[in-house]
Amino acid sequence: MARRQVYSAIVAAVRSGQLVEPFSQSDFRCACPGFGEGTYQAFLHKHRLGNPGGNSELFVLVDPGQFKLLRPILYGL
Repeated sequence: MARRQVYSAIVAAVRSGQLVEPFSQSDFRCACPGFGEGTYQAFLHKHRLGNPGGNSELFVLVDPGQFKLLRPILYGL
């Protein structure tokens, strides 16, 4: 699944109020259905601020298992 597609779905869900920050993996799964299980398990951690893999930083881990979108929103969304 393309990173931008997943990220766009999360941004849209936050903006519409379907996903309230901070959110968990479970919240993400409920608000943004249709992605593979691996996406729900890894995407938020893989793209968190300071991730060890050097992936794009899209989220802030604010508490264990709780994330917020990193501002400003990227990719012109």
